[in-house]
Amino acid sequence: ILGGIALVAVVVLVVAGIVALDDRLGDDGGPAPPAAAAKTRTVTVPEGLDRRQIADVAKEAGLRGSYVKATKKPPKGFDLGRYGAGGAPSLEGFLFPDTWNDLPRRAGVDDLISRQLDAFEQNFKRVDLSYAESKNLNEYDVLKIASMVEREVQVPKERRMVAAVIYNRLSAGNPLGIDATIRYEDGNYDEQLTESRLAEDTPYNTRTNTGLPPTPIGNPGLASIKAAANPARTDAFYFVIKPGTCNEHVFVETEKEFAKAEAEYQKALEEEGGSPTDC
Repeated sequence: ILGGIALVAVVVLVVAGIVALDDRLGDDGGPAPPAAAAKTRTVTVPEGLDRRQIADVAKEAGLRGSYVKATKKPPKGFDLGRYGAGGAPSLEGFLFPDTWNDLPRRAGVDDLISRQLDAFEQNFKRVDLSYAESKNLNEYDVLKIASMVEREVQVPKERRMVAAVIYNRLSAGNPLGIDATIRYEDGNYDEQLTESRLAEDTPYNTRTNTGLPPTPIGNPGLASIKAAANPARTDAFYFVIKPGTCNEHVFVETEKEFAKAEAEYQKALEEEGGSPTDC
C-alpha cells in the first residue's frame, strides 16, 4: 500500500510539472504573453470646466500635485504666443477635455496636462479660422467665445447661434451680457447672482464692459471651438431661455422682441418658483 502511495505521488508531481510548464507556454507552444498588470487609470475631463473644476477631477482621480499651480504657466515647448495668447495669466482655454484610459497608475497632474495640451494642438489644427480672422479675431479670441458658448449651450444645434449673437454684439460695440463670465470670476456656478453683483464693474462682468472677457472662462471642446470660429449667419442679437423646454433658447433680433421673450421667461419663472425648464 505504501508503495502504491509513493507511485501516485510521483505521478502527481510529474503532472504538476507538466501543467506548470504548460502555463509558461502559449497555445502554440511558444512563450505565453505576460499577464496584463493593472498599472493605468482612466480620467475624464468634461467639456467646459475651468481649471479649478478640473483640479477637483484630478484630485478625485488621485493624481499627484497641484493642478491649479501646474496650469499657471505653459510647460516648455507649448507656445501661447502661437495662439495670440502671449502673456496670458494661465492655460485656461487650452486644457482640452477628453477621456484618457491609459494614464499611469502613479501619474501626476503634469501627465494629464501634457495629454490635454497635445489633444488641444491636434484638434485645433482641424478648425477653419478664416471667418473669425475676417472679423479681426485671433485664436485666443475664438477660445474665449468658445468657452462662453460651452457654458451657455446645452442643446448642440444652438452653438453656432449663440456664437453669432456674440459676434453681432461685438461688431455693434454692445456689452455681451453673458452672466457666465461673472460666475467664472466668482467661481459661483450654483448660487443666484444678485442685482448688485451684476452691476459691479469687474474685469469679467460682460454687462458693464464691452468686448471679450480677459481670458476664456473654461476649456471648450472641439464642437464649441468650431462654432466660435464659424458662427451662424444671422442678425440675432439676443437669446433667452424658452420656458417649457430643456434649456432651449429663443433667438431674437430686436430689443422689443427681447423684452417680450424676457417677460415670458420671468412670468414662467415666478409661476414655477424656480427655473421654468423641463429637463
